Amino acid sequence: MTRIIAGAAGGTRLEVPGQGTRPTSDRVRESLFGALTSMGAIEGARVLDLYAGSGALALEALSRGARGAVLVERGRPAASIVRRNIAAVRKALGGALDATVQEGSVRSFLDRATGPFDLVFTDPPYDLSDAEMTADLVTLAPLLSADAVVVVERAKRSTPPDLPAAGLALIREKVYGDTALWWAEPAQASAPASR
Repeated sequence: MTRIIAGAAGGTRLEVPGQGTRPTSDRVRESLFGALTSMGAIEGARVLDLYAGSGALALEALSRGARGAVLVERGRPAASIVRRNIAAVRKALGGALDATVQEGSVRSFLDRATGPFDLVFTDPPYDLSDAEMTADLVTLAPLLSADAVVVVERAKRSTPPDLPAAGLALIREKVYGDTALWWAEPAQASAPASR
């Protein structure tokens, strides 16, 4: 079990899939969301959570004021858990929650999605190749709003994402134990200082 850290649904317990996913630790989520809050990237955002797992990242954003979220998860057992977690957060929020689960592959979702998305979390499985991750980011880029923030989570030992190939610019990167995070924005966006 994990929980929503802060916001209107703070303290709500979330189920975590037993296998095939690696939930972002509370410590990493707390630091990540502190940074996103200071950037003004959450309030009113339309969120996309790719490789959603338990859905904790998108649900944390919704608890903290995001407008809506789409959570993409290929694994049927994990997608069922995401739906139950959405129901738990919806209950904590008194019934108001714009969140949908898209069960299927990230690539098939991105190929038909319309956007725009303001905040994107992508936490691909460790066995996703660098080329596949870059292809995801290239397909994602046209779906982003002009001031979108994309957060890529990988193992520290992984190759950093090829952000320039996807038309994205690195804002910041941070390592927490074995977890590495990269924050990016559309390359044509203004400098981070103007946020």
